[in-house]
Amino acid sequence: MADTVLYEVSDGLATITLNRPEAMNAMNTEAKVALRDAVQAAAADAGVRAVLLTATGRAFCVGQDLKEHIGSLTEDRASGSGQTMSTVREHYNPVMRALTEMQKPVVAGVNGVAAGAGFGFALAADYRVVAETASFNTSFAGVALTADSGVSWTLPRIVGPGRAADLLFFPRTVKAQEAYELGIANRLVPAESLAAEAESVARTLAAGPTVAYAALKESLAYGASHSLAETLEKEEELQTRAGASEDHAIAVKAFIAKEKPVYLGR
Repeated sequence: MADTVLYEVSDGLATITLNRPEAMNAMNTEAKVALRDAVQAAAADAGVRAVLLTATGRAFCVGQDLKEHIGSLTEDRASGSGQTMSTVREHYNPVMRALTEMQKPVVAGVNGVAAGAGFGFALAADYRVVAETASFNTSFAGVALTADSGVSWTLPRIVGPGRAADLLFFPRTVKAQEAYELGIANRLVPAESLAAEAESVARTLAAGPTVAYAALKESLAYGASHSLAETLEKEEELQTRAGASEDHAIAVKAFIAKEKPVYLGR
């Protein structure tokens, strides 16, 4: 993997670290390819039971690298190729689908500003641990663009359609406390504790009942866009799957024995 994104697997936890601190982790082509490949690798690895997405430096990710972007736009105008916006299809969409669809929980450790696509990456996580000094901004309309990176799907589901429209049409800085009140941040921690707290949450999930977590993730996504009757049927299907897992049997035996279960992730 390119060093613009670091990738490490340890004890069932894949840690993906955005690593362009000098550019506030702005996504140039190299970083987008590396992030896509890392997220897809984590999704495909049966040995990975949880993912931690975090970043180095003072920002989480400020989205598209506009310095590279302006050069691509200039080339597009000269050639008429219109290739610049293919990055949504080639990079951002695969990243978002892998994060939201992988059968394991994803934790975002948001250390600083998350804007544009960076906001989208954070929203795609199942759980967000956020530094008290961090902030969020949709940014897209500020550079005359519409939402990408799944923000038009994830943001209204978290804050409601009215607030999502406000944040998208009138981009502004949403500080950590407001983000917590809106439900964007699941847990607020002091900046100096962010790395340890985010890793602790992710490792707890990596040691947990992976099949059940996958089912919870799928049921939440399904229930957001289906009727109650359809969701009840989906819950039955997913509960049957979870009930057949080794981890369920382990959990029941441990409960009866008044012991702490040691899950296998299957």
